[in-house]
Amino acid sequence: MIDAEGVKKSFGPRVILRGVDVRVETGETFVLIGGSGSGKSTFLKSCIGLVRPDAGKIIVDNMDITKLKDEESIARYRRKFGYLFQEAALFDSLTVAENVVFGLRYLRHDIPETKYRSIATDKLALVGLKGIEDLKPAQLSGGMKKRVSLARAIAAEPGYILYDEPTTGLDPIMSDIINDLIIDLKQKLGVTSIVVTHDMKSAFKIADRIAMIYEGRILQVGHPDVMKITTDEMVKQFIEGRSEGPIKMKLKEYD
Repeated sequence: MIDAEGVKKSFGPRVILRGVDVRVETGETFVLIGGSGSGKSTFLKSCIGLVRPDAGKIIVDNMDITKLKDEESIARYRRKFGYLFQEAALFDSLTVAENVVFGLRYLRHDIPETKYRSIATDKLALVGLKGIEDLKPAQLSGGMKKRVSLARAIAAEPGYILYDEPTTGLDPIMSDIINDLIIDLKQKLGVTSIVVTHDMKSAFKIADRIAMIYEGRILQVGHPDVMKITTDEMVKQFIEGRSEGPIKMKLKEYD
């Protein structure tokens, strides 16, 4: 379980998170939606310890991670997580297999290097890729890169997976393949997931619950069916993708 209480974060004069309160239940896929700059990725990075909140708590497995100080404790904590980066973030100079197992050297000292190749093959198979272990990222399509990145995220068998815009830059069919993979991995691995996305079709398909963040605060949290019939005008406008509405009016105040 991930339980955030009053999480605040600023970068200089720019306030990003203004007091985020949200709970992610064990085993669920929790989708976080919101406009650009609303604080989605900052919250995601706070959960994994890449960003330290200025105030508030983030309780993970009964431990307040905001109190972790030394690098060893933070590194040990991060072993609980897999992270799918928005742009895949593969190393061009490494093969696909080397990319998949890259983190094992730092996250799983109990696994001998002689098993790395078989682990890469197994994880690639889980995301629907076979026989590409020796290819380089430049030889892959955008969708294949995303799936290789996902294989890397699950290589150390984490209990949590964080997805930062998993369908960005993909065509509709490949986006749906990634959605199916997220659902499939939840069922096969039993992981708890937080997914940051602008893609409402994806959000409604994969989510157990959806939360909308706006100007650093959570506006509403609910089951996808509840969010579809929301009466909150800001949430409704974002879900429907309308340019006219309270969000646009609010932005005009800053012009």
